[in-house]
Amino acid sequence: MEFQELDIKGVWLIKPKRFGDSRGYFSETWKQGEFEANVGKVNFIQDNESFSTYGVLRGLHLQRGHWSQAKLVRVSIGEVLDVALDLRPDSPTYGHHVAVRLTHEGGEQLFIPRGFAHGFVVLSHQAQFQYKVDNVYAPQSEMTIAFNDPDLGIDWLIDPQEMLLSDKDKKGIRLKDVKSLEF
Repeated sequence: MEFQELDIKGVWLIKPKRFGDSRGYFSETWKQGEFEANVGKVNFIQDNESFSTYGVLRGLHLQRGHWSQAKLVRVSIGEVLDVALDLRPDSPTYGHHVAVRLTHEGGEQLFIPRGFAHGFVVLSHQAQFQYKVDNVYAPQSEMTIAFNDPDLGIDWLIDPQEMLLSDKDKKGIRLKDVKSLEF
C-alpha cells in the first residue's frame, strides 16, 4: 500500500496495490499492521456501505465529543468527490478542507481522523461507498455543516441544481454559527 498524507495533517490518501490479469484483479484493502506503521493506531469497529445515484450529496456530517468518529472510506462502484473539513478547535487548518476523487478503478481510500466533518457527492451514474468507523452512530451527537457554506469554498464539481440532498443535509448550519465542538 502507498500512504500519502495530504495538505491537512492527519488526513491520508491510501492506494492499495492491485494484482491483475485477464480475469480481473485482487487487492488487499485493509492491513492493520501496515496502517498502524504509516498512519497510527485505530480500532475500527464497524463497516458501513451506501449506494447512491448521480448528484446525491451526503454531508457534511460529524459526531461530537465522546462519539466522534475516524473513518476509512473507499468507492467499490463508481466515482465520488470526497471532502474532509477540519473542525479540530486547536488545529492550524481549522475550517480548511481537502477534496479527493475516489474511484473504483483507482481503488483509492481516504482516512479521515476524528475531528472532521465528512461528505461526498456522486459524480458517476451510480456509486457504492464503503467505510470503516471507529465508533458507533450516535444521533444525539450529530451535526451537519452546510455543504454550500460560502465561507468554506468547496467546489463539489457539479451544479447545485443537480444535487440530491436529504432534509437533514438541506438544513446544515454554517461554520461561523457553530458554538462548540468537543472531540
